[in-house]
Amino acid sequence: MGTRAQVINPPGWKRPKGYSNAVVLPKGRPLFIAGMVGWDENERFQSDDFADQFRQALLNIKCCVEQAGSRMDCIGRMTIFVASKQEYVESLPRLGKFYRELMGEHYPAMALVEVSALLEEGAKVEIEATGVVPD
Repeated sequence: MGTRAQVINPPGWKRPKGYSNAVVLPKGRPLFIAGMVGWDENERFQSDDFADQFRQALLNIKCCVEQAGSRMDCIGRMTIFVASKQEYVESLPRLGKFYRELMGEHYPAMALVEVSALLEEGAKVEIEATGVVPD
């Protein structure tokens, strides 16, 4: 299969917007990334803005992916937890820009879940990811 993820969108299904229905990852070692919130390496939130926290959470994932010797296009699944669906929807234009900046045109299988609260005080979004470190 090579070193790129293979996107699976069954024929006849409407193409999903912003995610894939399924992803087959290249051969490699599994990579599991814990839920990342939008704080910096010193565990400080630099912004209370939803989109800024989303970008920082993705940057934190990118840092872990690269430290493991992998790439963002080797992520097969992401789960995004948000404290406010409304804030998420209102931030979509900026989220799309930040997503493409860090993920390019790679869209893993994704789930978005609204929760009553996140563990870290001040966190508005938490993202966990699963991928591979390709052989």
